[in-house]
Amino acid sequence: MPTEPSLGVVIPALNAGPGLAHTLEALAEARAVFDLDILVVDGGSDDDTVAVAETATESCGARVISSARGRGTQLAAGADAVRGDWFLFLHADTVLQAGWARELAAFMATGRNRAAYFSLRLDDDAPGARRIERLVAWRCRVLGLPYGDQGLALARDLYTAFGGYPDQPLMEDVYLARRFGRSRLVCLETSAVTSARRYRQGGYWRRPSRNLFCLMLYLLGVPARMIVGIYR
Repeated sequence: MPTEPSLGVVIPALNAGPGLAHTLEALAEARAVFDLDILVVDGGSDDDTVAVAETATESCGARVISSARGRGTQLAAGADAVRGDWFLFLHADTVLQAGWARELAAFMATGRNRAAYFSLRLDDDAPGARRIERLVAWRCRVLGLPYGDQGLALARDLYTAFGGYPDQPLMEDVYLARRFGRSRLVCLETSAVTSARRYRQGGYWRRPSRNLFCLMLYLLGVPARMIVGIYR
């Protein structure tokens, strides 16, 4: 008899308590589709992040581990510790919309030599949010650069073959996407609804401009550790 595909979900978290519960709730539907292991990798939170993750154990089977702080570091630690022939890397403030698990399962059945990400949607009705979504869709389609807030799903052996996430404080998603190349990246139809908090706080023009400047610096070879101060 065919067995369920095994999927390990890795969620790096740092003071993510307010949104993490919704992120984990949306993963519960996958229990009917996959042999599922959900791992929250905490980077030293001082809020209720760990308690929220532990509370979700019964509903979605989440586990919690700790690692050194830094998204790339936490993602790499999670990949080493999670179970599954396939990985789904997901931010702690990103909520996958209903039906994501079956769409991902259909993608997984097509082969193990590509990676998939979800369509970005921000949880804000402001016109600026729609503008950001269009810009992200263009960036992914033309440049082949999906970011981590869109999730990333790929086979474990593909992740290993391309070296996995680097130990750096940001741009870890850009690093891996550039190694894959646009031809290996597939956009799924299901939305990944991500918090627009950083745009509401930083401005729908100013924040994207700063992000673009940071990306340009990184693509020009400036080390990620030197860009952190500008990004934050």
